[in-house]
Amino acid sequence: MTTTATTIESPVLTGADRCDRCGAQAYVRAVLTSGGELLFCGHHARSVEDTLRPQTTIWQDETDKLHEKQSVDVD
Repeated sequence: MTTTATTIESPVLTGADRCDRCGAQAYVRAVLTSGGELLFCGHHARSVEDTLRPQTTIWQDETDKLHEKQSVDVD
């Protein structure tokens, strides 16, 4: 019998994902070791990171999207 390790990727955060603190667009997903997940905007993620991050199994930080340049389609 052969066992294969599989890596499970966290889903990409979208504009539909909202911060649990203020309702703004979420850019950070914190998956807790106790179960469940929390979503945060960049501001609130920074304010809780030092306390919360040691309690997580995944800290998915997509705040780099805040600095991406998006192309604009002009018709």
